[in-house]
Amino acid sequence: MIHYEQTNRTFHLRNDFVSLVLRVQLDGDNEPELLMPYLGAPLCDPASCLYLCAPRGGASFDSPRQTLPYACPTDGRGDYRPALVCAVDGQGQRCTELFYAGHRIEAGKPGLNGLPAAYVEDAAEAETLFITLRDALTGLEAELRYTLYADRPVITESILYTNTGSAPLTLQSAGSACVTLPGRYDLIHLHGAWAKERSIERVPPARLSREISSCRGASGHEHNPFAVLAAPDATEFSGECLGAALVYSGDFSITADENAYGSTRLTLGLNPRSFTWQLHPGEAFQAPEVLFAYSANGLNAMSQALHSLIRQRVCRGYWRDRERPILINNWEATYFDFDPEKILKIARAAAEDGIELFVLDDGWFGKRNRDNCSLGDWVVNREKLPCGLDGLSRDIHGLGLKFGLWFEPEMVSPDSDLYRAHPDWCLHAGSRRRTTARQQLILDMGRREVQDYVIEAVSGVLRSAQIDYVKWDMNRNFMEAGSDTLADGRQGETAHRYMLGLYRVLETVTGAFPQVLFESCSGGGGRFDAGMLHYMPQTWTSDDTDAAARLSIQYGTSLCYPASAMGAHVSAVPNHQVGRVTDMRMRGDVALGGNFGYELDLSAQTDADRAEIRRQVRQVKVLRRTTQQGVFTRLLSPFAGNVTAWQFADEDRVILCAYRVLNMPNGEPLRVRLRGVPEGLYQAAEGSTVSGSDLMRAGVPLPFAPHDFASCVAVFERIRKVL
Repeated sequence: MIHYEQTNRTFHLRNDFVSLVLRVQLDGDNEPELLMPYLGAPLCDPASCLYLCAPRGGASFDSPRQTLPYACPTDGRGDYRPALVCAVDGQGQRCTELFYAGHRIEAGKPGLNGLPAAYVEDAAEAETLFITLRDALTGLEAELRYTLYADRPVITESILYTNTGSAPLTLQSAGSACVTLPGRYDLIHLHGAWAKERSIERVPPARLSREISSCRGASGHEHNPFAVLAAPDATEFSGECLGAALVYSGDFSITADENAYGSTRLTLGLNPRSFTWQLHPGEAFQAPEVLFAYSANGLNAMSQALHSLIRQRVCRGYWRDRERPILINNWEATYFDFDPEKILKIARAAAEDGIELFVLDDGWFGKRNRDNCSLGDWVVNREKLPCGLDGLSRDIHGLGLKFGLWFEPEMVSPDSDLYRAHPDWCLHAGSRRRTTARQQLILDMGRREVQDYVIEAVSGVLRSAQIDYVKWDMNRNFMEAGSDTLADGRQGETAHRYMLGLYRVLETVTGAFPQVLFESCSGGGGRFDAGMLHYMPQTWTSDDTDAAARLSIQYGTSLCYPASAMGAHVSAVPNHQVGRVTDMRMRGDVALGGNFGYELDLSAQTDADRAEIRRQVRQVKVLRRTTQQGVFTRLLSPFAGNVTAWQFADEDRVILCAYRVLNMPNGEPLRVRLRGVPEGLYQAAEGSTVSGSDLMRAGVPLPFAPHDFASCVAVFERIRKVL
């Protein structure tokens, strides 16, 4: 899979789906630079693309470095495009020259110290190329790690920076990956805000730098740490595209830069606006990992490669491959106003309807009757719950349900016992005022004592009762992001040290309770990224639970992330976020596109809706293996029209889900063609049979009900593998 050609010092990473070519080439002073001339469809001979490494000929005012495809571009050397690395020495000099110093190739894939990353379960799954670059003057080394999976169109990259010199250095930029593609590409990214996350935006080629970023202390609602370079003619089912996902949950930056000479550079890594790092002699700094997925057959194939990798080799643990339980959450039913009687009333109704997990949301701890106190005091409120969590958990389990709990462990309320005891434990900038948001502050997770407190506080609760599920929330972003533990000149390390501390907490807590199903949340989908999915296999997709709005949210999320990662629930109407009324069938059919659950008071539903809920629960139990572990395909986009459609498929079943937002008078008949259906004979729900090829050629009619917000789900069970 990875071959090194000594004659022209070329590395070729190749499988049946993708090739990456790297080359060591001498510059004008006979110094060996590392270039990346090619990333794309598999090549027979890497020499066929080496002409791309040649400097542009002819007279020019510009430096020839402007045209070279550097694998690790640095500041100050005549390449004026966005750099990956900026290291400042003791004299304030920013110029860094990283030249090739050696390499090795190993079977398998190593983990990253303190950071989430993709992994292998067998060394035969992948090979990893380690290339060392060194600055002879400062002693800075960059070890570039490229892993090629044997049977996936996926390559991962990360960089380990080490100071081998005798004087301190300051990293002002320590990027993770850089690729340069010849030609002009559309940039596709996911943007939004709270309650309207991950809308798809496709930006045509432009000769300027474009940045997707966050400085919020979380990957954020506004931009997701994921981007696609797509050929201008690429569609869902044809054309070249390269997807790149950063395995990181904090401040990030992705830049796409098209230069005047017909090439596009994509750089990914930590956001340099909120990052500096002092690197003393002998110290190392590990940058986060990037997942690259290449497709010659459109966006769906790229997404499916990322879905499979994230689901199977980023997510981990007991719940990775298991069917997720159908849950009900009490938040929209009761908010803070609950007692055991209210909770058990909802739980009894849930058990009657076949629901499997009851989740107690905010308000069970401290003196938490409103959102202005008690965060950090993770002790059960005995006034609300006289029998404690253990008593409530026993009652819930006695009904045949699992029991789950909401936490927000990274936060602290000014009105809390924790804050009164340790006012220095929150993020704050010296003597400046401490700005609250949502009436709360953020704990300084870069402090070891804070990490240890959170680990013990959460673990103590999980040990105190039979708790099967945890919703781990984070409901505000950084302001005054400083730390008392960092010396002058090191405050720029605060944001990344926060993430390293959080990852240590998550690794410890999830490792200690491996059979607890953890779901992450950040004001809904404000931290939906591959980094969090390494510790928690699912994420609350958005606080907006309206069925019509969720079509674009879930569709956009699927560009990178698998359905098994998306929390998708049925909520009450009028919807609490937008006030819209949609019927129970539509709400359930949309939620079928993720990990299914409910956010409502079952006792307040009509008899007809309760009957529909029972039907939905029965249906989900039959279909969830396919919806959570099958191949997901986008068919019709909510960003392009009134009808949305997607499908799930595995070896036994194909599920078509279709949704129409607005009804039209005298509308034309609607039909959608399926894609990628395994060969064989299928039986529809009404008993008729159809071949897999005919489902793709002739399509399936969409019998929408004659009203707004209508949906239909068609299930085809494979009864014969061959015709």
